[in-house]
Amino acid sequence: MRAQFVLSEIGVGLRRNLTMTFAVVISVALSLALAGGALLANKQVDSMKGYWYDKVQVTIYMCNKGDAKSTPSCAKGAVTDDQKAQIKTDLEKLPIVEKVYYEDAEQAYKHYQEQFKSSPLASTITPDQMQENYRVKLKDPTKFTVVASAFQGRPGVQSVEDQRAVLKNLFSLLNGMTLAAYVVLAFMLTVAMLLIVNTVRVSAFSRRRETGIMRLVGASSFYIQMPFIMEAAFAGLVGAGLACGMLLGGRYFMIDSGLKLQEKIPLVSFLGWDSVVAVLPLVLLIGIVMPSIAAFIALRRYLKV
Repeated sequence: MRAQFVLSEIGVGLRRNLTMTFAVVISVALSLALAGGALLANKQVDSMKGYWYDKVQVTIYMCNKGDAKSTPSCAKGAVTDDQKAQIKTDLEKLPIVEKVYYEDAEQAYKHYQEQFKSSPLASTITPDQMQENYRVKLKDPTKFTVVASAFQGRPGVQSVEDQRAVLKNLFSLLNGMTLAAYVVLAFMLTVAMLLIVNTVRVSAFSRRRETGIMRLVGASSFYIQMPFIMEAAFAGLVGAGLACGMLLGGRYFMIDSGLKLQEKIPLVSFLGWDSVVAVLPLVLLIGIVMPSIAAFIALRRYLKV
């Protein structure tokens, strides 16, 4: 009988405040979809870091004729064959080096044209302006300083660059975007919480006569508060369900169909369905617990029982 009464009160409360309940559902859905998206974005960035940092190379650029004035180590002109041979020999002796790849000026020019073919500068570059280089695959990419200290400033070496520096800027941008998503998420959750509190307050005020009678006949505070808390939890659950649908739909539209990012950006390994599904229970849990807590706080303050 008590369970039936609680359920009937939940239905009454939802019908009386249908507009505000709808607003709660939408705000919870949007905030939780954003929360799940931010979590997945953070996981995607971590996955990309693990993939790309493991594949980065150290590049040793050697002097060409144009570097004589700008780089002290290139003062004697372009790198000689003996210097190139000695650099390769010394590289292969280092225990942290896994493999050494050589790229001559013609190959470097070809790669530059492929990578920057849409740039107006591409037509002004000639093969003799490109630098021969050794691309070094390290067993441990974090040991870049060992190679840099051994070859930076050496005769015939124009510069030593770690490709992680380029990736670091990219990942800094991605992390900044994820942080911005978390800030918006916090704002959306705050809006959702305020909406839930106001909805519970209106519902409690509209049923103040019923709750007063229940208090007079000896009903416990928990029994009186339960319908309001369950109303908020139900609205949160519906919003969380919508958020889960948005996350699944977003993954399908962006990766598998529609935008098809996996086909357009094959170098990025996007998160699979298992990663998205793993986030859904957390979204549902937050969708139930957050409104319940907000309703409980609102009732303790505004419902005099």
